[in-house]
Amino acid sequence: MATKKWSVDPAHSEIQFKVKHLVISTVTGSFGEFSGEAVTPEDTFEGGEITIKIKADSINTNHEQRDGHLRSAEFFEIENHPEITVKTTSIKQVSGDDYEIMADLTMKGVTKQVKFKGEYGGKATDGYGNNKVGLEVTAKINRKDYGLNWNAVIEGGGLTVSEEVKLIANLQFVEQQ
Repeated sequence: MATKKWSVDPAHSEIQFKVKHLVISTVTGSFGEFSGEAVTPEDTFEGGEITIKIKADSINTNHEQRDGHLRSAEFFEIENHPEITVKTTSIKQVSGDDYEIMADLTMKGVTKQVKFKGEYGGKATDGYGNNKVGLEVTAKINRKDYGLNWNAVIEGGGLTVSEEVKLIANLQFVEQQ
């Protein structure tokens, strides 16, 4: 079976997360530096492999003090764990453009299997003749599973930061010749 090789186009991709703050609102953050590759069967992601590498210190929540705290030992501990990785273990097309993606997510030295929902965005050729495909993936994880344990109880008993984190990645891949 013929395969295609792809690289993430970081200028047209984004990796974000969302977490509840004080139980009443959502804070969105992103990682600005990442790379990735995919190997796929000729015309589908099904049965393919994707690897994404994220620089943990590129975290950005639009708040410098919070970003510094997130880089510290209470959260990502970037001095000892500079990279977050996602490596698929299976990609299955469930219907139309929808995929179920199982992947090993490694963060702060801990690897856990995560189930992602994938939505194929289609295929296009850019103005330079490059073949491109889009894929949006989403998942929910418990940050405590990865040793991101810091929290504080607020008045009324809620937590400052939710344990559940939503992950969202919009990835555009460019075919490698």
